[in-house]
Parts: sequence; structure tokens; C-alpha cells
Amino acid sequence: MFPQGRRAMAHRFPVRVYYEDTDMGGIVYHANFLKYIERARSAWVRDLGHDQNAMRAGGTIFVVRRVEADFLAPAHYDDVLDVVSEIISAGAAKLVMEQTVMRDETVLFRALATVVCLGPDGAPVRLPANIRQLAR
Repeated sequence: MFPQGRRAMAHRFPVRVYYEDTDMGGIVYHANFLKYIERARSAWVRDLGHDQNAMRAGGTIFVVRRVEADFLAPAHYDDVLDVVSEIISAGAAKLVMEQTVMRDETVLFRALATVVCLGPDGAPVRLPANIRQLAR
């Protein structure tokens, strides 16, 4: 499910688990892992110098097309987590990233996210050049 091999530099995004993220047992509700990886992807794009508000105003948006996820271990209230995002591949309009949520050295969650870039008519458009080049 998750390819191994040479990858572009990893992006790290810290997350603290708040009470609102957990269920009655103090364990992170499964859907919140998807929120964590979304926040990490947004931070990664911002750190690359892209303003997603400006992109949207210009008619270009990123859309998640597919997510494969493995829930491996629980996260708990007040944990400090790291979301590590790595590009697996990039095409003209499509980007595949592996995103791993970790507590210290323990992998809690792993996802393979496919993101596409769409224009104002909903048709695929080219990813920004600096994002495509990161996969090389």
C-alpha cells in the first residue's frame, strides 16, 4: 500500500491533541486524523510559498481525490504529534503524498493521499512547477 524508496524532503507539522479531538475515552476520534493531515498539507503548500486564497481567487484549487488510510495505534488527549508528509509522485495535475502521524517514534496513522489541481471549470490543470519538481 505504501511505496518505499527515494523521496523528496519530508515536511513536518506539529499537532497537539485537544480535548475536543477525543472521544469519551480520551482517544482521538478516527476522523480527526484526516483533519491533521489536511492541516499538514495546507501548511506544506504555504511553506512552499503558495497562497491558496490567491490561487482560489485565480481559479485554481487543490482537491483530495483519494485517501487510503491505516489506523495503527491510538493518540490520546494532550499528546504532541508530528505529521510527516512526503511526496511519492507528481504528475502534471496530480500529486500523491504519504502522510504519517507519529508520537515520538511511534507511527499512529499512515495515509496515502492523492490530490489534484483543478481550474475554474473543474477540469484538471497543471500543478505549480515547484511542487512538480519536488517529486524528481
